Amino acid sequence: MRLINKSESLKTLIIKPLGLFFFLFCLFPGFPALWAQSSFALGEELFMQDKPEEALAFLESAASEDPAHVQAAIYLGIAYLQLGRLDDAIEAYQRILPVGGPETARIAFNLGNAYFANDSLELAWQHYSQAIEADPSYASAYLNRANALVKSGDLPNALADYEAYLSIEGEAPQREEMEMLMALIREEITALEEPALAELLSTDEEAGKELAEAEELAEAEEPAESEMDRRQRLILEVTRSLQSASEDSRGLSVGVMDY
Repeated sequence: MRLINKSESLKTLIIKPLGLFFFLFCLFPGFPALWAQSSFALGEELFMQDKPEEALAFLESAASEDPAHVQAAIYLGIAYLQLGRLDDAIEAYQRILPVGGPETARIAFNLGNAYFANDSLELAWQHYSQAIEADPSYASAYLNRANALVKSGDLPNALADYEAYLSIEGEAPQREEMEMLMALIREEITALEEPALAELLSTDEEAGKELAEAEELAEAEEPAESEMDRRQRLILEVTRSLQSASEDSRGLSVGVMDY
């Protein structure tokens, strides 16, 4: 019997598994995809257990081995977002969006959330809009687009999106808060329109005189400015409270982004 030295044992431990992998790769061209699915299964399990940091390596492996693995890319992007890696999340979603197929709406929605978190409101709006175009019944996309519009100061279009959200989500758990928010937005729109109306009325000399007197009185008491500040503060507070109105972040989309 020939004794196997340590060097031969080491070669056996290294070469045989590599040979097996090469054999399977040649015999079954789809073997890398199967390997990726295995990585995805492990990553998905950890992801669903709310362990994004532990899931990350497996999801990155699955996405690397199979760049068209839509689900892996979606989970990977969410994990990046949960870990505060916004640029990585944006890159992951940008890469998979062109081949998203039936999941295009959710990918665009999550990409919008990543841009929103990065304070890129115009890009966030564009991708929420893309999500809505792909799925006009996607309530969460209307809600998050409305939040982005509020933050950018476009209150009329934000109001329209909140109304669209409630028309889709008739049983929204925070409907009462949303209706209060919409009432505040309507008041704010009216207040912002008053200067333009005042300028129009000032063409009439008598009306302009009366308006000037009213403005002097308002400046002395200063109620208008404080009321506007109060409305703006309440609008932001109520908008933030709507975070739980969207889908669970462990699903296919992240949910409503906070300020």
